[in-house]
Amino acid sequence: MFNALELQKLMKAKPFVPFKVRMSDGSSYEVSNHDAAFVTKNWLEIGTELDKNNIPGSVVRCAILHITQIEDLKAA
Repeated sequence: MFNALELQKLMKAKPFVPFKVRMSDGSSYEVSNHDAAFVTKNWLEIGTELDKNNIPGSVVRCAILHITQIEDLKAA
């Protein structure tokens, strides 16, 4: 089980390491840079459909309670 502090550490890591979040419903979302997601107490909001300037076209709201796995993308 993950919490907001753990996610915030991932987002603030230097250097930033891109990661994938897997959810309890089987969906997964990639966080490609530190500007692509936002952590709140209960949610991880992830920008998706990034354009060439890394500006998201939409946002997915993921309940932290339903995050089952976090995987480094560089290791994959």
